[in-house]
Amino acid sequence: MANASVQRPDELEKMRKYSKILLLLSFTAIIFIATSVKSPLLDDADATHAEAAKEMLEKSDWVTLKVNGVRYLEKAPMIYWATALSFRIFGFNSFAVRFPTVLAILMLALIGWQFGRWAWSEQAGLYAAMILASCIGMFLFTRVMIPEAMLTLWFTAAHYCFLRGFFADGGGKRWYYGLYAAIAMAVLTKGLIGIVFVAGPIGLFLLLTGSLFKEVRHLRLFTGTLLFLVISAPWHLLAGVRNDRFFWFYFVNEHILRFLGKREPKDYNKVPFVFYWLMHLLWLFPWSVGVPLLAWQKISTRLKLSTGDPKENRERLINLYLWLWAGIILIFFNISTSQEYYTFPVYAPLALLLGAAFAGSEARAGAQKYLLAAQGILAAVAVGISALLGTLVWKARNIRPTGDLSDLLNLAPAGSEQYTLSLGHFFDLTAGAFAELRLPAIGAAVILSSGFLLAFDYRRRQRNSASAIAMLVAMGGLFICAGLALEKFGTVLSSRDLANEIERRWEPDSKIIFNGEYETGSSIAFYTGRQVFLLNGRVTGMAFGSTYADAPQVFLDNPDLPELWKSGKRVFLFTEKGRKEDALNLLKGLPVYQLADRGGKSVLMNQP
Repeated sequence: MANASVQRPDELEKMRKYSKILLLLSFTAIIFIATSVKSPLLDDADATHAEAAKEMLEKSDWVTLKVNGVRYLEKAPMIYWATALSFRIFGFNSFAVRFPTVLAILMLALIGWQFGRWAWSEQAGLYAAMILASCIGMFLFTRVMIPEAMLTLWFTAAHYCFLRGFFADGGGKRWYYGLYAAIAMAVLTKGLIGIVFVAGPIGLFLLLTGSLFKEVRHLRLFTGTLLFLVISAPWHLLAGVRNDRFFWFYFVNEHILRFLGKREPKDYNKVPFVFYWLMHLLWLFPWSVGVPLLAWQKISTRLKLSTGDPKENRERLINLYLWLWAGIILIFFNISTSQEYYTFPVYAPLALLLGAAFAGSEARAGAQKYLLAAQGILAAVAVGISALLGTLVWKARNIRPTGDLSDLLNLAPAGSEQYTLSLGHFFDLTAGAFAELRLPAIGAAVILSSGFLLAFDYRRRQRNSASAIAMLVAMGGLFICAGLALEKFGTVLSSRDLANEIERRWEPDSKIIFNGEYETGSSIAFYTGRQVFLLNGRVTGMAFGSTYADAPQVFLDNPDLPELWKSGKRVFLFTEKGRKEDALNLLKGLPVYQLADRGGKSVLMNQP
């Protein structure tokens, strides 16, 4: 009994430490699960990737990805494997699509916490986890089924394992095996950048610190490479055996030529230089207010200092490593085809650096003054945004909601360049649109103003942890409101409602035709579970797969449409409004009935 009473304070202290991260993870899980349950799958990449995972499970083919029965060889398989397993557990629904990403976010926050507490302090780890769980980019770029959150998890694990091995002695060098395993998982998640974004920072770090030749003896190169190949090679070899031309298409076209901007077909863009760099302040909001604090952080290329604190020198080396990790990603995609979400993996090193900066600032009077001023600016901005939202809701008070937000938007033409940006539909908003967005807009206004004012008050009273928690909770509430708004945008971003209309009129031997590329209405294919025909759709993701002999006969040319229209079987023609007139010209003189019109998209029928 005496021993137990002696140990109890230590156990209570340990429970107290773990309770903070457990509460953070629980809060994060609630927010991201709540925003995943009802959100529809979106057209374009989201539902297309979900369909690939669905067909993987239905066909029991875990090697060759297929969409609409057509080989889809441009992507690494990890997120599709995870989603297929999620489908097996939860069924074919949008929550099952989001669930693997939610798990990746939780694991990323957890490893960010462990990374930060090992490198600096418990508080730095908690701040890093908060940033990863609640920055805008983490929410915005996980609304679509893309592998970035999962990829960032593997990168963070790889870099953590490297640093643990680098600073360890003797048996501690076994951490390097975790490095090789994490690189393999990253390669299976998004190809060769899984090697580049780990080997690059490691190589530069070893060169700058003059430890390359010394440390290479401890890197377990032979056995580590074997472990890497055991994990990563089987799928690549099987995919190459089962799909001729796979190696050229996957490695040359999708990696080398994509980096050079010469990949075919070209279905990507390069964001403007200034936008590319400055938007990271938005993606890391609200924690990006800590960026100036990074000036206090010191880096070092010296493994040992003749004088001074060895722990301080280790922290400086870790700071150097994190900047190399972040810098290589940012520069790589600035040179290459820089889609906004491609730099998602940079959130991890920046969150760690910011977490350390926030924790370190609590002991510096100058930094505290800056944080108070920055927190005040954040509160003023939040109140201003809240006032604007309230004004817009008031202006729309006499407009009756119709259930279709697109009726109240100023939609740009289909294919407009503004929609290549993640917030492209933000520019479609009108004052009248807030008749449909009243609830999320009012909720966001209340949460933003109260949350950030409270954070400022806590900061003013030097209750730094409470201020950070207030921002975390405010961002969680904002994400809930954003999720509600996204549901309202469902008629524009998704074709789930059109899929439901088609199902209500479905008859045996009916056919669905998309006017153009598959991605424009991919959610229809997912929600109906039907194979679709593509009018002039041998493009983008379908182009390469359509060249295989076993490709299904789903590709139509202009003369095929009127023939199918007159076949006597019910035909549903899905088209964006910008292409509708072309389709009607092909059907001139034939009966055409409109089934539904939602979000700038229509479904036409050949029978009433």
